[in-house]
Amino acid sequence: MKEPSIKVGVIADQTGPLSFVGIANANVAKMIIDELNARGGLLGRQIDLYLEDSATIDSVAEAKATKLVQHDNVDVIFGGIYSSTRQAIKGPAVVKGRKLYIYPEQYEGQECDPLIFCTGPVPAQQVDPLIPWLMQQTGAKKFYLPSADYIWPHTMNKKVRQVVTANGGAIVGEEYFPLDHADYSKTIEKIAASGAEVVFNTTVPPGVTPFLEQLYNSGFTKRGGHIVCTYFDENFLNMVPADYVEGLYSCLDYYQTVSDPFSQKLTGKYDTLYPGDAKFTAGSACSGLYRGLKLWEAAVKEAGSLKQDDVIKALDHAKIAEGPGGPAEMVPGQHHVRMNMYIAQASNGRFKIVKNLGVIDPKERNVHLAEVMRAAG
Repeated sequence: MKEPSIKVGVIADQTGPLSFVGIANANVAKMIIDELNARGGLLGRQIDLYLEDSATIDSVAEAKATKLVQHDNVDVIFGGIYSSTRQAIKGPAVVKGRKLYIYPEQYEGQECDPLIFCTGPVPAQQVDPLIPWLMQQTGAKKFYLPSADYIWPHTMNKKVRQVVTANGGAIVGEEYFPLDHADYSKTIEKIAASGAEVVFNTTVPPGVTPFLEQLYNSGFTKRGGHIVCTYFDENFLNMVPADYVEGLYSCLDYYQTVSDPFSQKLTGKYDTLYPGDAKFTAGSACSGLYRGLKLWEAAVKEAGSLKQDDVIKALDHAKIAEGPGGPAEMVPGQHHVRMNMYIAQASNGRFKIVKNLGVIDPKERNVHLAEVMRAAG
């Protein structure tokens, strides 16, 4: 009798303000599942991809997660970009559905659940190395924090404040706006009046494009100001004229200028399969999704079954020898990934790597210790 297929659910924002990101994620999922099936699947079983469009709306992501769990009965769920979307997926997938969920985006950290694994960078891998380096390189001390009003910017800004002040700097402004906010004139005036030397941006699409345009028009960078946006990658560079983000600093696990042979081969294959604007990038979670699918594959092979507890046990220490930006491995107990990190700077519409930070630990809490503490609480 033929073994039943393995069902992989992927939720991606293929329409709405994050569609340029979601389409890239959908492409990565298709590419990897097709590759696996061409090699005979996993454990001798075909893999079926259940790809859902969350439309950049959290309630839609929640409904799609419910469908994947209750109707499709998938074995694992991947996806989500905004942290609010992760929370929306988590309810039906993890809390109610008790399904393994792998979240691929760089984010604020602190997700700590036995059923959730995170495969993108966290503040210890972005803020911790980037800010001291930037302050040393530029001499900048005064930071302004314009932000979208949801969980990721609030948590990131706490970390930014901590690291900036520990290095002798100061936060001279911190403001929060709806995601689709478009008129930043008052904020731009405050940035100028505050003497801010660095704008650490956590506004997001659709609000980020008008913000960057208005900041550029104010002459902030012409006066020697620096822009930092840790999620900015080649997909985001395409959203705005190159002048608006010239000199912008970012810190991610992969850029297209990373020159190791595996990364180049991978993006070459992706570009051949999916030419166009939705590129294979890191801030858009493609690298995290690639890593997540490959670590899950390694865990299923080690477990020798799809029994969720066995897969989770294997995933806790799973490794891949090759990946975008370099090898990667789960830090046992943390459900987060140790990986290579890079600081890059926008130059003529491309990202140039200015510092290879090497392998950096996520330094997240131990999931099971947190569980024990919660139970004792």
